[in-house]
Amino acid sequence: MKISYGVRLSSGVIYFLLALLVFVTFYPFWNSAVISFNTGSDTSLGGVTFWPRDFTFDNYEVVFQDKRLTQAFLISILRTVAGTLLSILLTAIFAYGMSKKELVGRKYYMIFCIIPLYFDGGLIPSYMLVRSLGLMNSFWVMIIPALISIWNMIVFRTFFRQLPDSLEESARMDGCGYWKTLFRIVLPISGPVVATLALFTAVAHWNDWFTATLYISNAKLLPIQTLLQQILSSNIMSEQMMQTSSAAQSHMASARTITTKSLTMATMMVATIPIILVYPFVQKYFVKGVMVGSLKE
Repeated sequence: MKISYGVRLSSGVIYFLLALLVFVTFYPFWNSAVISFNTGSDTSLGGVTFWPRDFTFDNYEVVFQDKRLTQAFLISILRTVAGTLLSILLTAIFAYGMSKKELVGRKYYMIFCIIPLYFDGGLIPSYMLVRSLGLMNSFWVMIIPALISIWNMIVFRTFFRQLPDSLEESARMDGCGYWKTLFRIVLPISGPVVATLALFTAVAHWNDWFTATLYISNAKLLPIQTLLQQILSSNIMSEQMMQTSSAAQSHMASARTITTKSLTMATMMVATIPIILVYPFVQKYFVKGVMVGSLKE
């Protein structure tokens, strides 16, 4: 006789729990968007939850007319695009070499790669290394240290090792070397893993604020997330944005409707929405990409 101690939930309860989870996850983002489109003076009265009570674009006018934010937005775009392309390219090349059984010392190379995943040198040695390389206060300090991702290399290598050997054998018979085989055959059929890891890398670059905080003092090189972190940690910057904005100076009546909170929420939306819009374009690759290595013939 079987005795089951599990609790079976009806489909209605499961749907309710899923809907509750979606609501709890999505509501903070939605409320921030609502506040960004609501006048700050009205938001300070409270009660703004699901819909703007006093709709306005004044908060976004101040954000987009502030030169520091537009400059930081461009820096973030350049950093994300350049960092993602270079990181995926170099990591794929590295992983392709590591996937070859004929590579001499392959096991030792793998050990050297895995050790940093468990033991980090620390912040001070990293700072001293970056300074000795002359990367301080440079745009490339946000890209070069993150060019090779060991974790992404392992995922790439796992995917490459699952490809049929007949593909490369036929390419060799046609006179292709390792480089031509990689760029003309292997990478074109590696769309799922490339798209998935590219998205993860792009999100990491876009959301990273600590690197610029640590290594960059030039305000013109700060990415949007670092500038947003400074705005959130200091109300002085938000007040300066309202005072220096041409919209606030030419429309004093509307300037009084802008508060630090409403301006901060508008800045958060500007910094968050671009990377969110990327997800639908690579969603179809997620299932294949994130399941690499989970199945074995």
